[in-house]
Amino acid sequence: MENSGPDGWLTGVRFEEAPQVDLRTDRAHPARVYDYLLGGKTNFPVDREVGDRILGEWPGSRTATLAARAVMHRMVRRLVEVHGVRQFLDVGTGIPTTPNLHEVVQAVDPSCRVVYVDNDPIVLAHSRALLTSTPEGRTAYVEGDLREPGRFLADPAVAATLDLDRPIALTLINIVHFLSDEAAHPPVRKLVDALPSGSFLALTAGTADSIPDLVAIGSRRYSEAGIENHLRPRAGVERFFAGLELDDPGVVLINRWHPELDEGPVLGDDEVAAYAGLGRKP
Repeated sequence: MENSGPDGWLTGVRFEEAPQVDLRTDRAHPARVYDYLLGGKTNFPVDREVGDRILGEWPGSRTATLAARAVMHRMVRRLVEVHGVRQFLDVGTGIPTTPNLHEVVQAVDPSCRVVYVDNDPIVLAHSRALLTSTPEGRTAYVEGDLREPGRFLADPAVAATLDLDRPIALTLINIVHFLSDEAAHPPVRKLVDALPSGSFLALTAGTADSIPDLVAIGSRRYSEAGIENHLRPRAGVERFFAGLELDDPGVVLINRWHPELDEGPVLGDDEVAAYAGLGRKP
C-alpha cells in the first residue's frame, strides 16, 4: 500500500504489511543504546546492558544524551524560522522519538517536507511514526546508508518528496562519530555537493574535549560491545564544514548552540559531550 497525501504526493514507504526484519537482538546497536539512554523503550537486554554500564560509571551520560537530542530540535527550528528552509534530508534518523524532526519543523510551518534515511532494520520497523505528516507537508522514509549516498539519493521517494532545485537542509545528527574520518568525509562531501546553492549542513558529533575522562568511559563501553566510535576535537568537526559559511556561533559545544531556543536551564560544558554546527552552501 502506498501512503500518499491528498495531492497524491508520496508521504511514506510502501508496504503491504508490517515489514518483517531481522532486528539482530543478539548484539548491541548504537541506535538502541541511544534510545535507552534517552529513556525510550525500543531496546533489548543487550542494549540496556551497555547503557547501564555507562550510566553506572557516568551517571550524567543520560543528561548528555538528552542534550544531544535537544540541540537537533533547536537547529531545525532555526533553519525554518531564521533561514527559511522548508526541506530536510535527515540521514541516520535513528529510532523515532517524539517529537521527531518533521513534528518540530511542521509545528513552525506545516508545509515542510522531510525525507528520513536510515539503514537500521528497527527504524524501518517503526517507520510509520516518521510518516505522520501534516496535510500541507510531506514525509518519506528511505532505506539507506550514509556511506553510500548515491544509492539513497537515487531513490524515487527523495525526488517525489523534495524539490532538488530548492535549498535543502542535510541533517547529520549524532551519526558521524560512528565513522572514521576516512569513512565519513567522502560521503558527507558528496551529499553536500549534490545539494543546490543555499542549502545547509546541520551536524553534531561526539567529542571528548569537554569531559575527557567521563566520555572515555562511554567510548570504551561502546567499543567493548563492538560499536565503532570516533570522538573528534573541535577542529576535526569543523573539517566537515569546509567550503561552507558557518552560521553563528560556529562549531561549539551543544550547550552553547543557541541555548535561548530552549525553555530549560542552560547546561554547563561539563555536562555535554558533543559539538554542533550549521553551515550554508554558497
